[in-house]
Amino acid sequence: MPFPGGLWWLLCCRQGFTLLRRDYGDADREADGEAEEEASFELRAQGDQASLEVSLSQPTRTSSGSERSLLVSEEMRSLIVEKGPGPVEEDPDALVKGWLQREVRGGVKTPWIRPRKYWFVLTPDSLDYYSSNEKGAKRLGSLVLTSLCSVLWPDKQTYKETGYWSVTVFGRKHCYRLYSEHLNEAVRWVCAVQKVIDSKAPVQTPTQLLMRDVEEHCGSPEVLEQIYRCNPILRYTSSPLYAPLLPFPYGNLDQSAPGPRSYTTLRDEAVKLFNSLQQLESQRDPVPLIQGILQTCLDLPPLVDEIYCQLVKQTTEPPAPGGPGDLHYWQLLTCMSCTFLPSPPVLRFLRFHLDRTESRFPASEMAKYACFIREALGKTRGRECVPSLEEILVLMQRQEMVCTVHCPGAAACSVAISSHTTAEEVARELVSRLGLSQSPNLFALYEQSRLREQPVGSSTLLADVLTRFENLAGEEREQDAPCRLCFKHYGFLDTDNVPRDSLEFALLFEQAHEMVLRGYVPTSEETLQTLAALRLQSLNSDFSTHAPFPRLEELFPPHVLHARLPAPRPDPPPPKCRGARLRAGLLAGGLWGHSLAKQRAERDQRLRGRLREEGASTMAAIVEKWKLLQGMGRPEAMAAYVALVREWPGFGSTLFDVDLRAVRPRRGGEGTGSGREGVALTPLSMQSPVGAGPQRLWLGIGAKAVSLYKPGEPEPLDSFCYGRISSFGASDSSTFRLSVEDRDLLFETSQVDEIAQLLTTYLASTAARRPPQEPAPGPPLDPDPSALPRGLCPVAGPWQRPPPTGSFGS
Repeated sequence: MPFPGGLWWLLCCRQGFTLLRRDYGDADREADGEAEEEASFELRAQGDQASLEVSLSQPTRTSSGSERSLLVSEEMRSLIVEKGPGPVEEDPDALVKGWLQREVRGGVKTPWIRPRKYWFVLTPDSLDYYSSNEKGAKRLGSLVLTSLCSVLWPDKQTYKETGYWSVTVFGRKHCYRLYSEHLNEAVRWVCAVQKVIDSKAPVQTPTQLLMRDVEEHCGSPEVLEQIYRCNPILRYTSSPLYAPLLPFPYGNLDQSAPGPRSYTTLRDEAVKLFNSLQQLESQRDPVPLIQGILQTCLDLPPLVDEIYCQLVKQTTEPPAPGGPGDLHYWQLLTCMSCTFLPSPPVLRFLRFHLDRTESRFPASEMAKYACFIREALGKTRGRECVPSLEEILVLMQRQEMVCTVHCPGAAACSVAISSHTTAEEVARELVSRLGLSQSPNLFALYEQSRLREQPVGSSTLLADVLTRFENLAGEEREQDAPCRLCFKHYGFLDTDNVPRDSLEFALLFEQAHEMVLRGYVPTSEETLQTLAALRLQSLNSDFSTHAPFPRLEELFPPHVLHARLPAPRPDPPPPKCRGARLRAGLLAGGLWGHSLAKQRAERDQRLRGRLREEGASTMAAIVEKWKLLQGMGRPEAMAAYVALVREWPGFGSTLFDVDLRAVRPRRGGEGTGSGREGVALTPLSMQSPVGAGPQRLWLGIGAKAVSLYKPGEPEPLDSFCYGRISSFGASDSSTFRLSVEDRDLLFETSQVDEIAQLLTTYLASTAARRPPQEPAPGPPLDPDPSALPRGLCPVAGPWQRPPPTGSFGS
């Protein structure tokens, strides 16, 4: 009797569920097939003492490409423990055992499909799993644990997706992804596996052992020649590399780190880099490929030693010494030596290789590169960026770069720099070249573009700055002004005794004009027009209709013109009712929306026309004032300009845009105030009511005091001499704390480092000028005041945040 249709459907579904539940073929494929066999290319216990002749051949693949022909020593095979089908429960070496799921298939926990469970046993040597926990159960797989294995902790994301806590164990050939329904059980397995991994002796590759042998027998030429002759792994090869020369932990890299490039495992990336090295031999233009290799090493620092070893290998006994392909290797090695410093063992091996090359090929190009690399290794420290294309071209020729530094009021200066030149060294050279050695003021280099400007730290490598300029040039639009280096004042200690006919006064004049244009000189519009006329007189001398006219925004602060325009009316807020929103959306997409867009365009056009009218009237007033300056020379115009700016009390200070977040009394009434506990000596203008938002202020840091200004007002709200400041520092990455007598002022700013750096600089300069018997005020300083360089920013520091936009030097 035939089955009814519904019964056939039920049987088919049940059979389908059974097929989904089973892991067909897995047991046959995994049985006795997942036992980890570590090749001699990797496995070697650190304590093993072997004879001198290692005699390792270069790894090669068979014709099918599926197997490796490696010489595996017997002691390495002993690491793989052969286990018979004995009783699982009676294994005396078992550390942890239990049921776990492996590879939850489908990624979603479904109630009608029971996941396949296996019986896992962790021993001091491996992680094994069986079909069951009964006697005679078949072992389905084994993962040998070494010091290179790694284990990942459970993560919440996998639990949200699958309903299981995952434990991932990475081995050389296989990766076990295990799952448990309970977090405590997953953590117990992770801790146990990690403890076994930590107990293993460090693995050493044959390359590391041979490096040690070379170092031990560096004084015996016969023994060294025997080592190189018997071990092809140390010499050049045209065959691909199938395993790295140094040990790397198994497992994937963290892909959560920001960056445009994605990487797999360190082992795979090391093999890929060797393939790139072999491509370098035949490249007509090796510069892009060299920069790509350097970028990979910067992104993955563990690969630096590997690349050094690969380059030493490929430059040892090449088929054509000194040929184009060989010189490409030496050029990459030169760029590496100016960018990265290897670990001490690799560094010693590299120095030996350089000495050996110079002795075998004296007066050759290879010997010249070896000498250059040895000198570079003595100066190299960490780089923030890889060398630019221009720097790579220069390094390939073993030459220096030419850096252009712009000076306001003077011609640009060309300075020869290397990959190790710092901003302090260039600033010192410019101070000497421009005759500013006797100036009491401080100078520094600045990164300058159309939108931003920030000082360069004294210890910053200029090669990194030029690389950033090259990267920004590729990202910016064509109409954007390119970035450049500028030499300017960093801090003003004495502006009254600067000679008017000196270059320093021209620098002072240019920086005062920048400060006026950025709106950091609160004064009347009449004075601003007079300053613009003096600027024209200093540029073009007497009025003439044929004289070149700069743009108005180069003479007059643009924000003053924009302040004359009426404030645009804001658009009405969106309706809250759903029906009203629907009607508004329909109207916005129809004729009413086109009408609104047309009204906005007409309003913007009227504002632009009004702005042009205001600009024309302002320019006419400036020209009239310019005509009155007939006969005034350029030095007199510059002096009059600086004299008008100096009338503002904040002249000579560096201004920072800050938000005053809180003014609170110090605990216990500390300080030198009135002594009343819990009372803040704060002026009424600085009182912040409870619940009020932060107050936007200017924080002015000068040579004698720190002042607080309300934007646009000439007089300070309060001023603190350095004797009243007890301490200062960063409360967090965006909060600067200034302790004045018995109160703490908290400022919210993105320029915490710059403010602290400038305060430290001024305090150090003040301490250097004080008599020895008079103690310097303020907190203790790290730099030695007696050793501060004259005319330079004395303290080096990282400048990674936005610049002080209201600074005389910005």
